[in-house]
Amino acid sequence: MRVLSSLAIKEAYLDLQPRFEKSSGLKVQTEWLGGVEIMKRVKAGETADLVIASQKALAELKSLGRVQAVVDLATSYVAVAVKKGAKRPDIGSAEAVKRALRAARSIAYSSGPSGVYLVELFQKWGIAEELKPKITQTPPGTAVGPLVAGGEAEIGFQQMSELLPIPGIDIIGPLPAEIQVVTVFSGGVHAAASRAEAARAWLEFIASPQSAAVLRSHGMEPANRTR
Repeated sequence: MRVLSSLAIKEAYLDLQPRFEKSSGLKVQTEWLGGVEIMKRVKAGETADLVIASQKALAELKSLGRVQAVVDLATSYVAVAVKKGAKRPDIGSAEAVKRALRAARSIAYSSGPSGVYLVELFQKWGIAEELKPKITQTPPGTAVGPLVAGGEAEIGFQQMSELLPIPGIDIIGPLPAEIQVVTVFSGGVHAAASRAEAARAWLEFIASPQSAAVLRSHGMEPANRTR
């Protein structure tokens, strides 16, 4: 089966894939993309058997008739990272995060759900223009961690699941609860899928209780809800 998938779930997905293939006898071929690119291509008419992206994106694709049988797979939260060994700023409260941002020489965040949220947060705080000269927003499908590891960004923000596998960074922790945002990642069987049953089986495997520990080991929590 062919899958178009968000990078946010990649590490857990690759951990689960050989187990699924061994137990089911099915083979999975996956193309990893940023959420923006997934939406662009599926809206333009590209077909696959399964599409994995944010819950919001899948809801839109379902409303357009592009996907069906949507299953919520996992949740992820936004975390903060600095270069390995660098001084760790205080991020224990919203005010502390704001101070850290103002003090940082350079900031990076993604073009995915976490980046979209941060743009809105900075505007709400009234510091968007102040921070603008020192912000790098990575292109769709590009990780923030390597910029932090290479010293191009003093502080970086992205989904915990996307920061965890990156070498050369220290993850300070998640954003404080008062400004945290949880993103749900979902899978939907494409309306024109040629391997619809296989796609449903793969979705069920990822969302099953037996996969929960793997999701958690990669910075995600199981969602386990069908819509």
